[in-house]
Amino acid sequence: MPVDLHAELLQVRRELLAMGALVEERVAEVIAAMAKLDVAAAARIRDGDSDIDRMEVQIEQECIRLLALAQPVAGDLRAILTVLRVNGEIERIADLAKGIAKRVIRLGTEQLIEIPPLVVEMGGHARRMLSEVLSALADQDPARCRDLTPLEEQVDALQKAVVRWVRDEVTRHPDLASAVIDVLTIAQRLERLADIVTNIAEDVVFLVEGRLVRHGGI
Repeated sequence: MPVDLHAELLQVRRELLAMGALVEERVAEVIAAMAKLDVAAAARIRDGDSDIDRMEVQIEQECIRLLALAQPVAGDLRAILTVLRVNGEIERIADLAKGIAKRVIRLGTEQLIEIPPLVVEMGGHARRMLSEVLSALADQDPARCRDLTPLEEQVDALQKAVVRWVRDEVTRHPDLASAVIDVLTIAQRLERLADIVTNIAEDVVFLVEGRLVRHGGI
């Protein structure tokens, strides 16, 4: 049976964007839960990623089928490869949101420490980066990807400030070391989320311009 490559590519792209929107919603929810140490909200995020896992597997299977049956070339091949890469990257972002939720549950249950404003600010920047890159992916707009660099730099700077905060807190309050390390872990996952967003931005450049860029060289 012949494959309508254009129609099927359009459909798998829609599925990818739907998955991205769902993960963006999860990220927004977990950052809000983090800021308030909302245990109930964090628990919902921790327990609710099975639908994202199913979407990720389905999209991957569809891409593999198109590669096998349609033998795409040029722009169509780039489109399928981009969907495959971004599909995995979005799923990893969902995993990071789940990991953050687990730490929020522990911190909120123990009520030993509050999330410092530095980490809340990191979360806001990371969320904005994700929103921007998903819009760039939907519009196939590499220019918007290049606009992410200042936000990524802010996230990196805040991460360094969080490390300094951790050193100070552990020195002053060694009895709170475990909770402080949980905060550090949250910050590290937010930084990793921003890194993955940068990877997606590089994928958008590859899709539209056919250029392979790595390590923030957008």
